[in-house]
This record gives sequence, structure tokens and C-alpha cells, in this order.
Amino acid sequence: MLSLINPDYLHAAYLILGFFAGLALGYILERIVLNRLHVYAMRTAWKYDDIFIQAMKGLVRFWLALISFTIVAHSLPLGAKFYAVSHKVVFSVSVISITVAIGRIAVGLFKSKDHQTDGLLPSTSIIANITRVLIFLVGILVILQTLGISVTPVLTALGVGGLAVALALQDTLTNLFSGIQVIASRQIRIGDFIRLDSGEEGRITDITWRNTTILALANNVIIIPNSKLASAIIRNFSLHETEVALYLEVGVAYDSDLEKVERVTLDTAKQTLINTEGAVSGFEPLLRFHTFGDSSINLTVMMRVKEFVYQYPVKHAFIKALHKAYLANGIEIPFPIRTLIHKTPHTQDPASK
Repeated sequence: MLSLINPDYLHAAYLILGFFAGLALGYILERIVLNRLHVYAMRTAWKYDDIFIQAMKGLVRFWLALISFTIVAHSLPLGAKFYAVSHKVVFSVSVISITVAIGRIAVGLFKSKDHQTDGLLPSTSIIANITRVLIFLVGILVILQTLGISVTPVLTALGVGGLAVALALQDTLTNLFSGIQVIASRQIRIGDFIRLDSGEEGRITDITWRNTTILALANNVIIIPNSKLASAIIRNFSLHETEVALYLEVGVAYDSDLEKVERVTLDTAKQTLINTEGAVSGFEPLLRFHTFGDSSINLTVMMRVKEFVYQYPVKHAFIKALHKAYLANGIEIPFPIRTLIHKTPHTQDPASK
């Protein structure tokens, strides 16, 4: 019965069957072997095995399909021309898949090293994408060189075409290079809490090829073009050290015992630093009287918190504790009072005339 079928159709069926058989075998290996290796790697302290296993996902089945296709092709009498073409196709596809795997491994190693040490560049989307693109371009050049295509004319054409693309995408490229400049300067990093001169503030979550995303305290996302970020005046609360000073203004009545006010306020501040999460418990709070106000003698209390975002709960706890301590010790926080003296012009008594 098989002799009645066109040999070309039969050979094509064998090739397709071999390809899908390898694909199925690779799928089974990934589901059983690779998943078990992933579970085992998660238990080990060495992080690099996780990176390699994650990079292999989805590629093992593909490689086994190519191997199965090649074995079936070489077992059939298909002719030298078919072998030459199929070899180039299989080689090109293999290089592309290997390039994808190397790109995954490179990005994974880069992120792992960045999390462990203070590397030269932070782990951001823009760096990960640039790494993938460069590795992929190297793979394409290897394929072209293997296929006998001269790379020089291709690079020349890309250069001319790149100039036209650069003119058309001027704003996009400005944001791209601004993002690279921001990352390379190491003045802004992922996780830093910043405040822009325009008032926006929050924690940096990512820097992409076009925008920088900031997570505000209200849990909404602020998206800023990289070019705007590069030219903005920024206050970075996480640079050099994350601890920040917390200042709180207080006013007491004029008839208060200032020595007692100082003692009660500093004791309350110390207890707040010890008992409140996010406060620097070992810091010695400071107090300075500085102004004779309209209705109070004003003072400033300085404390210290571990990060910028902790100033709000620490200030909240301190105000409640200080109000309670002032009430217990008879220290008055006066209401704003202003005395107005109105002078009427002196008028002469008509009877004295």
C-alpha cells in the first residue's frame, strides 16, 4: 500500500512525524525532569542553577525536535541538495535558539550579581533589553557569516537605515539615551525614594527604554519620560544612606517651665524611637527652642527614621505620645491668640470751646 504513495509525500510525512515526535519527547522531559531539577535547585543556596534551568524552559523540546528531524532526514534518501538546505536551516534555527538561551542566562546572571553586590549598573528593564538585543545581533551575524552572506554590506545598509530611523525617532532615542545616562550615573537606582522639583515623589520601580516608573505612597504609579528625569532637579532620600532626619514643630505656652518642657519632650521622643517601627532607636533626639511666636514659644524636635516613608508613622506616634505627656505634666499647647488694639482718634469736647 505504501508503494502506491508518492515517495516525496512519504518522506515529508516521515520528517513531520520525526519533528513532532522529538517535540513530544522534549515536552515530557521538561514536564518531568526539568521541573524536578527546578524544585531541587530552589532548595540549594547556589543561585546560578536556578538561572540555567529557567533559561532552558521551552527550548529543550525545540532542540529535541530539531535533533529528531535531522536524524530522520539523514536516514532517508533525499539527495545532497536537500541535505545542504536542511543543514543550513537547522543550523540557523539552532543558533537562534542558543542565542535566546544565552540571552536569558546573561540577564539572569546580571540580575543575580546586581542583587548580591553593588555592581556598576542596576538591574533594570532597559539594561536587560539592551543585553538581549546585543546577544541576538551577535547570533544573527554568526548565521549570516555561516550562510556565506557578507556582513559588511549589511552593516553599511543598517548604518544608512539607522540614520533615517534616528531622525524619525528622535524623541524615542532621546529618552533611550537619557535612561542610559541616568543608570550609568548611579545617582538614581531601583528602590530609591526620590522627590522631583515638580513635586512628584515615590520609590523607583523600573527604568525602561522610554519611561521611568515611580510608585507613590498612595500606591499609584507615576510615569516620567527619561528625558524629563535626566533634566529634573531630584532629591534622592536613599542615596549614600537611607536614614533621614525627622523634624517636628511644637509650641508651648509662655508661662511654661521650659526646663520641664525640654525634659518631658525628649523623654517622649526617646520612647517613641524605641517603640515605633522604622525609627532609629539608638539615635539621641534633639530639641531647640527658636521662636517667640504670637501665642507660644516654639521649639523643634529632631528624630531619625530608617527610611523616608517611616517618617509618617513615627510622627503619628510621637504626636499622640507628646500630647498625652503634656496633659499629664500640665504643659499647655496654646491656641493661636492674637490681641488687636484699636485706637480711635481723639476728638475735642464741644463744651470746652
